[in-house]
Amino acid sequence: MSLGELWAEGGAVVAAAQAGDASAFTELVERYRRELQVHCYRMLGSFEDSEDLVQETFLRAWRKRESFQGRSTFRAWLYRIATNACLDFLDQHPRYPLPREVERANDPHVASPPAEIRWLQPYPDRLLEPIAPGEAEPDAAVVGKETIELAFLTAVQHLSPGQRAALILRDVLGWSAKETAASLGTSVASVKSALQRARPVMRAHLPERRLEWAPSAEPTPQERALVRRFMDAHERVDTAAFAELLSEDVRMTMPPHPFWFADRAAVVRFAEHAVGPGSPLYQGQWRSVPLRANRQPAVAGYVRLPGDSEYRAQVLNVLRVEDEKITEITAFEPHMVSAFGLSLTLS
Repeated sequence: MSLGELWAEGGAVVAAAQAGDASAFTELVERYRRELQVHCYRMLGSFEDSEDLVQETFLRAWRKRESFQGRSTFRAWLYRIATNACLDFLDQHPRYPLPREVERANDPHVASPPAEIRWLQPYPDRLLEPIAPGEAEPDAAVVGKETIELAFLTAVQHLSPGQRAALILRDVLGWSAKETAASLGTSVASVKSALQRARPVMRAHLPERRLEWAPSAEPTPQERALVRRFMDAHERVDTAAFAELLSEDVRMTMPPHPFWFADRAAVVRFAEHAVGPGSPLYQGQWRSVPLRANRQPAVAGYVRLPGDSEYRAQVLNVLRVEDEKITEITAFEPHMVSAFGLSLTLS
């Protein structure tokens, strides 16, 4: 990189950071915090782990700051550090999708249970919006729906760490095979081999309608109306109204718990068990807060039990909507509402 190009990228700040100016270094790396967190999230599938790995990336970058030679952009240098930090994490904390222990009926039409991805967590859309590029940052990452939806995140978790890194750098970030190989410290042939193994795995684990994604778009009026009906049915504990919103083949999972429900009847039975007359939650008063997670509609559910003065977070539901029906519900633990800027209790 020439001196002129270095200055065009904010060379004075880079030089100051390399010289040990902590303030300049912080100013520099904070520009990339959110897109690096999305990168770590894709690698790990966990929002909380992605926060930790961004901090680890910045610590490593600070310790290695003098090694930045300007042969790539500072942004690409940070991505390389972040990718390797994630690979080190996965090496130290190996985790694999687990087969579900369920009895299968001898019916070829019964859906196979998805593997358990116990560490999967949602990502707040409010942290995605500032990443969109502006005139001053033409190379900033655009977080498209197809690479942040839970379906994509779940499929990626079936790849080995090396395959995952190669696929994300090449197919998501659009790096060349040469750039990807340099980032991973491997050969172009190894990158191509990893992609040849990774892409069929992705196709096998993605929903059929997600093999070709449409561009990310704002929620339609129909989707917004569907979410309002979902919230209304939830607050009224109306399982009949809830059932009308579901597709016949709707699927429901509840990470980190092993529960899995494979069709409308099963999901409705679970809802009746969870909040029906035999449940202590039936006597509670419910409130719903609409959210957006992973470019999908989401709803935080709060309940106030008899004698309690506050509503307490009970669940965070992320919905996949197709053809004006809910085709998938991923129910996360209530503490995840904090990542969305919500309190665990409402007065």
